[in-house]
Amino acid sequence: MTDSANAWTEERLAQLRKLWDEGLSISQIGDALGVSRNAIAGKAHRMGLPKRPSPISKTAKETKKPAKPKPAAEPENLPLRLELRKLKWSRSKCCWPSGDPKLSGFTFCGDAVVPGKPYCLKHCEEAYTTSRDSR
Repeated sequence: MTDSANAWTEERLAQLRKLWDEGLSISQIGDALGVSRNAIAGKAHRMGLPKRPSPISKTAKETKKPAKPKPAAEPENLPLRLELRKLKWSRSKCCWPSGDPKLSGFTFCGDAVVPGKPYCLKHCEEAYTTSRDSR
Protein backbone atom coordinates (compact mmCIF):
# COMPACT_ATOMS: atom_id res chain seq x y z
CA MET A 1 0.00 0.00 0.00
CA THR A 2 1.88 3.01 -1.25
CA ASP A 3 0.61 6.52 -1.04
CA SER A 4 0.21 7.93 -4.55
CA ALA A 5 1.50 11.31 -3.30
CA ASN A 6 4.85 9.64 -2.44
CA ALA A 7 5.13 7.56 -5.64
CA TRP A 8 8.25 8.16 -7.70
CA THR A 9 6.80 9.56 -10.90
CA GLU A 10 8.92 10.72 -13.81
CA GLU A 11 8.19 14.31 -12.77
CA ARG A 12 9.37 13.74 -9.19
CA LEU A 13 12.46 11.88 -10.41
CA ALA A 14 13.30 14.82 -12.69
CA GLN A 15 12.81 17.22 -9.76
CA LEU A 16 15.06 15.04 -7.58
CA ARG A 17 17.78 15.07 -10.25
CA LYS A 18 17.44 18.88 -10.69
CA LEU A 19 17.72 19.56 -6.94
CA TRP A 20 20.62 17.09 -6.71
CA ASP A 21 22.47 18.86 -9.52
CA GLU A 22 21.86 22.21 -7.81
CA GLY A 23 23.80 20.90 -4.82
CA LEU A 24 21.00 20.85 -2.23
CA SER A 25 21.56 18.57 0.74
CA ILE A 26 19.75 15.27 0.92
CA SER A 27 17.64 16.60 3.81
CA GLN A 28 16.71 19.72 1.81
CA ILE A 29 15.68 17.62 -1.19
CA GLY A 30 13.62 15.37 1.09
CA ASP A 31 11.82 18.40 2.52
CA ALA A 32 11.13 19.75 -0.97
CA LEU A 33 9.72 16.44 -2.18
CA GLY A 34 7.95 15.55 1.08
CA VAL A 35 9.88 12.35 1.79
CA SER A 36 12.55 11.31 4.28
CA ARG A 37 16.23 11.94 3.70
CA ASN A 38 16.74 8.14 3.66
CA ALA A 39 14.23 7.84 0.80
CA ILE A 40 16.24 10.45 -1.13
CA ALA A 41 19.55 8.76 -0.37
CA GLY A 42 18.25 5.37 -1.49
CA LYS A 43 16.63 6.68 -4.66
CA ALA A 44 19.71 8.73 -5.58
CA HIS A 45 21.86 5.62 -5.15
CA ARG A 46 19.53 3.53 -7.32
CA MET A 47 19.46 6.28 -9.96
CA GLY A 48 23.27 6.31 -10.00
CA LEU A 49 23.53 9.99 -9.09
CA PRO A 50 27.07 11.13 -8.21
CA LYS A 51 28.06 10.72 -4.58
CA ARG A 52 28.17 13.74 -2.34
CA PRO A 53 31.23 14.62 -0.28
CA SER A 54 30.63 14.07 3.41
CA PRO A 55 29.67 17.26 5.24
CA ILE A 56 31.65 15.98 8.21
CA SER A 57 34.94 15.61 6.34
CA LYS A 58 34.24 18.89 4.54
CA THR A 59 33.98 20.81 7.81
CA ALA A 60 37.00 18.97 9.20
CA LYS A 61 39.11 20.21 6.29
CA GLU A 62 37.79 23.74 6.62
CA THR A 63 38.44 23.90 10.36
CA LYS A 64 41.89 22.31 10.16
CA LYS A 65 44.18 24.48 12.20
CA PRO A 66 47.64 25.49 11.05
CA ALA A 67 50.59 23.72 12.66
CA LYS A 68 51.38 24.89 16.16
CA PRO A 69 54.62 26.81 16.60
CA LYS A 70 57.39 24.97 18.41
CA PRO A 71 57.35 25.58 22.17
CA ALA A 72 60.14 27.53 23.77
CA ALA A 73 62.92 25.74 25.62
CA GLU A 74 61.60 23.76 28.56
CA PRO A 75 62.09 25.29 31.99
CA GLU A 76 64.51 23.76 34.47
CA ASN A 77 63.23 21.53 37.28
CA LEU A 78 60.02 20.33 35.68
CA PRO A 79 57.58 18.41 37.89
CA LEU A 80 58.43 14.70 38.00
CA ARG A 81 55.45 13.64 35.86
CA LEU A 82 56.62 15.97 33.07
CA GLU A 83 60.27 15.04 33.46
CA LEU A 84 59.45 11.33 33.15
CA ARG A 85 57.68 11.93 29.82
CA LYS A 86 61.03 12.85 28.28
CA LEU A 87 62.70 9.56 29.27
CA LYS A 88 63.10 6.74 26.76
CA TRP A 89 61.81 3.49 28.26
CA SER A 90 62.92 0.07 27.11
CA ARG A 91 62.72 -3.40 28.63
CA SER A 92 66.22 -4.11 27.34
CA LYS A 93 67.80 -1.25 29.31
CA CYS A 94 68.53 -1.01 33.02
CA CYS A 95 65.87 0.97 34.87
CA TRP A 96 67.97 1.73 37.95
CA PRO A 97 67.18 5.33 38.93
CA SER A 98 69.95 7.90 38.84
CA GLY A 99 69.69 11.30 40.51
CA ASP A 100 66.95 12.98 42.48
CA PRO A 101 63.53 12.31 40.89
CA LYS A 102 62.36 15.70 42.17
CA LEU A 103 65.02 17.56 40.16
CA SER A 104 65.68 18.07 36.49
CA GLY A 105 68.20 15.64 35.05
CA PHE A 106 66.72 12.53 36.71
CA THR A 107 67.46 9.48 34.51
CA PHE A 108 67.84 5.72 34.56
CA CYS A 109 71.06 3.74 34.15
CA GLY A 110 70.28 2.54 30.61
CA ASP A 111 72.93 -0.23 30.40
CA ALA A 112 72.00 -3.64 28.96
CA VAL A 113 69.93 -5.74 31.38
CA VAL A 114 70.61 -9.20 32.73
CA PRO A 115 68.12 -11.50 30.93
CA GLY A 116 64.97 -11.84 33.03
CA LYS A 117 65.88 -8.91 35.30
CA PRO A 118 65.11 -5.19 35.06
CA TYR A 119 68.69 -4.13 35.91
CA CYS A 120 72.23 -4.40 34.53
CA LEU A 121 74.73 -6.74 36.25
CA LYS A 122 76.12 -3.98 38.52
CA HIS A 123 72.67 -2.93 39.74
CA CYS A 124 71.44 -6.54 40.06
CA GLU A 125 74.27 -7.14 42.52
CA GLU A 126 73.12 -4.12 44.47
CA ALA A 127 69.41 -4.88 44.28
CA TYR A 128 69.34 -8.64 44.85
CA THR A 129 71.07 -9.31 48.13
CA THR A 130 70.26 -11.89 50.76
CA SER A 131 70.85 -11.85 54.50
CA ARG A 132 73.73 -14.34 53.98
CA ASP A 133 75.56 -11.85 51.76
CA SER A 134 75.70 -9.21 54.48
CA ARG A 135 77.50 -11.46 57.02
